[in-house]
Amino acid sequence: MAESGGQRAGKYDTLRAMKFEDNFKSLEDTVRRMESGELSLDEMIASFEKGRKLATECQKELESIRLKIEKVTSSGAQAVKIVENEAGAKDIEI
Repeated sequence: MAESGGQRAGKYDTLRAMKFEDNFKSLEDTVRRMESGELSLDEMIASFEKGRKLATECQKELESIRLKIEKVTSSGAQAVKIVENEAGAKDIEI
């Protein structure tokens, strides 16, 4: 049975969220390693490059989310706010 466009979009949004979470966690881990002071100069440079790429990917995803929220709120939908859940992660509350 073929998926409808809405089902595909929902799965895509879930995958994007998972990708963001994975990228953000990897970025945090990279920063932690860099701050530890235990990396060689070459490892530090490689970690910096990795961190910049991860930060760019995370920023792109956040911008996409911001645009989606603007679209939803400008179309007369209920107010949307970003809240921190019990685990400390950010959630969108409508």
